[in-house]
Amino acid sequence: MKQLRTRARMSQRNLRPAWGVRKRATATAVVVVALALVAGGLLLLVLLQTSLIATTERAATAKAADVAALITSQDVSEAGQALTATAHSGQYVQIIDPHGSVVASSEKLAATAALADLHPRAGETKTLSVSSLQSIGDTDEFLIVASGVPTGQGTYTVLVASTVQVQADSVATVAWFLLGATPLLLIVVGFAVWLLVGRSLRHVERIRDQVARINASRLSERVEVPATNDEIHRLSVTMNTMLDKLQASDGEQRRFISDASHELRSPLATISAGLEIAAADTSGDTWCELQGMLSGETARMRYLVDDLLTLAKTHDGSFRVAAQDVDLDDVLATEITRLRPLTAHTITASIVPVRVTGDAHRLGQVLRNVLDNANRHARSTITIQLSIAPKGVVIVIDNDGYPVPESDRERIFERFVRLDESRSRESGGSGLGLAIAAGIMGAHHGTITATQAPSGDCRFELRLPLGP
Repeated sequence: MKQLRTRARMSQRNLRPAWGVRKRATATAVVVVALALVAGGLLLLVLLQTSLIATTERAATAKAADVAALITSQDVSEAGQALTATAHSGQYVQIIDPHGSVVASSEKLAATAALADLHPRAGETKTLSVSSLQSIGDTDEFLIVASGVPTGQGTYTVLVASTVQVQADSVATVAWFLLGATPLLLIVVGFAVWLLVGRSLRHVERIRDQVARINASRLSERVEVPATNDEIHRLSVTMNTMLDKLQASDGEQRRFISDASHELRSPLATISAGLEIAAADTSGDTWCELQGMLSGETARMRYLVDDLLTLAKTHDGSFRVAAQDVDLDDVLATEITRLRPLTAHTITASIVPVRVTGDAHRLGQVLRNVLDNANRHARSTITIQLSIAPKGVVIVIDNDGYPVPESDRERIFERFVRLDESRSRESGGSGLGLAIAAGIMGAHHGTITATQAPSGDCRFELRLPLGP
C-alpha cells in the first residue's frame, strides 16, 4: 500500500504543469531583485539614519563647546545673553549651576527645570537620547548633549537638546519612497526579463520546429544559423553538425545493408537453384553431384555472416577483446605456417620474440586477413618482418604486387571495398577482411595503414603497443 501511495504521489507530481524556462527565469530574476532591493533598502535606511544622527550630535556638541567657551572666557551672564541671541527652532540650550538650577536658557519654556539629569564632570561630555521633553511639553525625539564647564564658583553644566524628529521623518519618507518604487521596479524587471528570455527562446523554438520536421527522408535539411555569434548560434551549428553525422551514419548504414544484401544474394541464389534442381531429380544423383557445391556456398554464407557480425560490433562499440598476454611472434608464425602450403609465392619472414596484451584469436584473424590479401595481390614474393620500435611493435607485410594508390589508402579499410573492380568475388574476396582488421586493431589500441615500400612494393604496417 505504501508503494502504491508513493507511486500515486509521484504520478501526481509528474502531471503537474512544469514551469518553462521563460517563467522560471522571470520568477528568479524578480525574486533576486526583490531580495536585493530589500537588503539594499534596509542598509540604506540604517546608514542614512546613522549619518543624520551623527550630524545632529556633532552640531549639538559644537554648540555646547561654544557656550562653554563663552562661560570660560567671559562669564555666565554674558553666555546667557548669547543663548537668547543665537537661539533657533528645534534646539534648546540651558546653563545649569552647580546646584542644579537653570541660570540661563535659549527659550522661556526651558527656563524653569533642567531638560535632563546629567551632571558631567569638568571637561566631560555626555549624550542622551529621549523620546520627548516632558518638562516643556515637546513630544518630539531629542538628542541631549551635556558638557561640564569649570568656573570659580564650581562646575556648570551646558545642556543642548536638539530634535531628531526631522531626521526620523526623513528616513521614514525615504522608506515609503522605496516601498512604493519597489513593486514598480519589480514589474519593470519582470517584463524586461520576460521579453528578453522570450526573444532568445524564440530562436530555440524555431530550431526545435525545424529539427522536428526532419525525418529519415529529409536528413539533408539543416537548421538556420543566426548571425549572432552567441549560444544560439553555437547551438544551431552543433545541431547541424549532429545532423551531418546522422546523415552520414544513415548513408553508411544504407550502403552496408545494400552491400551485405548484394554479397549474400549470390550464394543464396546458388543454393536455391541447386535445391530446386536436386528436388526435381527423384533418383538423388543430382543431389550427390551438387552436395559439394552447396556445402561450399553454405560455408561461404556462414563466413560472410560471421564477418558482418564482427564488423558491426567493431563499429557500434560493443566489440570486446580479451586482455591477456600474447606471444605475437607465435601467432604470426602460426599464420605463416598456415599460408605456406596454400600459395606458390615465396614467403620470407624475419621475426623477433614480442609479447603484447590482447586477444590471440582476434590478432590471428587480423594477420590472416592481411596475409590473405597479400597473397591475392603478390606476383611472386611476400616479405614479413616483426620488430620492436620505440613506440611499440611493428609488423610489416610487403608483397611485390602493385601498391595501393595513395588516394585509396584510407578507403581500402572501408566495408566492401575492392579497388580492382574486374576481380571476381572468388578471387578478390568479400571486401570485408581489411575493414575487420582495422576494427580489431582499433580495439587493441593499434593501427593498420597501407603504404608503399622503398622498393616500390605494396606494404601494410601494423602497430601495437607493447605488453607488460
